[in-house]
Amino acid sequence: MSSDFDPTNVNLDTADPAAVVCYLGAAGNEYNGRLGARISALFVILIVSSAATFFPVIAARVSWVRINIYVYLFARYFGAGVIIATAFIHLLDPAYGEIGPNTCVGMTGHWAVFSWPPAIVLVSVMLIFLLDFVAEQYVERKYGFAHTQPNVERLVTDHPGDSEGAGPPSQSRSLTHQQLHSGDQDEELHIAISRAQERKDQPASKVAENADIEKSSLEQAEEIEERYFQQQIAAFLVLEFGVMFHSVIIGLNLGVAGSEFSTLYPVLVFHQSFEGLGIGARMSAIPFPKRYSWWLPWFLCAGYGLTTPISIAIGLGLRTTYNSGSFIAMVVSGVLDSISAGILIYTGLVELLARDFLFNPELTRSSRRLAFMVFNVFLGAALMALLGKWA
Repeated sequence: MSSDFDPTNVNLDTADPAAVVCYLGAAGNEYNGRLGARISALFVILIVSSAATFFPVIAARVSWVRINIYVYLFARYFGAGVIIATAFIHLLDPAYGEIGPNTCVGMTGHWAVFSWPPAIVLVSVMLIFLLDFVAEQYVERKYGFAHTQPNVERLVTDHPGDSEGAGPPSQSRSLTHQQLHSGDQDEELHIAISRAQERKDQPASKVAENADIEKSSLEQAEEIEERYFQQQIAAFLVLEFGVMFHSVIIGLNLGVAGSEFSTLYPVLVFHQSFEGLGIGARMSAIPFPKRYSWWLPWFLCAGYGLTTPISIAIGLGLRTTYNSGSFIAMVVSGVLDSISAGILIYTGLVELLARDFLFNPELTRSSRRLAFMVFNVFLGAALMALLGKWA
């Protein structure tokens, strides 16, 4: 802001527009007490968002946890809608409000020469596309393996191939509960594991006879699982980090929020739970190899669940000094929001919608199930967009 700007005596015909905008948007520290409620928010968001994130993963990986197929499909596709709405409503729009052309930052110095939010989003989208492309090419060239699409119906129902509108039963029928829920992008994986499972269930007299064949098939199943894991884990990590960047900002803001804290608190509990549900549902579809399966899924779930509470704790530590409306804070928030928006736009539209609905040759032919999936995408997007009115 210009040092000679006098807000009590302004001639709008001659005043510097940037100085006027910066003055109108200036804000100090807004912390107004209620420390106990803010500390409770830390634990409530930790518990609720972690539970929402862990639930789909536990349902997929713990054999005694049984869920109805429609519960799983709700979590998966509701979460997809949440991710897409988060990108546009909770990231892209705030980025324009932080570093857009009509903001204090956007009218100052080099920030004024270009509309930076869409530029950063564009760069983010293109880089994520490049990462996705390189990862897929690497797996295909290393293993001679092309990406195939999921058959959600076969993978999550307890009676694959036996529902309305579906095709004939496949070899996936003998897959275990965990296998049905954790490997939904590769038909070869299902067939290989299915054959291994059938051999395991043979009478003892045939086990020794088929030992060499079983060993070879199990090795083949593990190799296919490894291929798919390497192909999908990079895209998932990009999605989670994009969501976590956003969680850092909202956690800091909740810790230092002023009069709007009472509204932000319940809204962010739902906000983080919905995002956690989407993260967990997507993670449950990744077949982690044995060397990772005992720790990596749980570590990634815990990482998301802890991000916002840790950010709230940091915000509480800075509660009397942090100014979310300062120039530097706006720049950092705007850039991170733009990057995260690009990540989630690409992931949501390409990885979650296009691959599941438009380019999936194994898409269920059940009209009822398909309508349920689409409805939940719209429901997730609508509810998350509605939350954007308050946070």
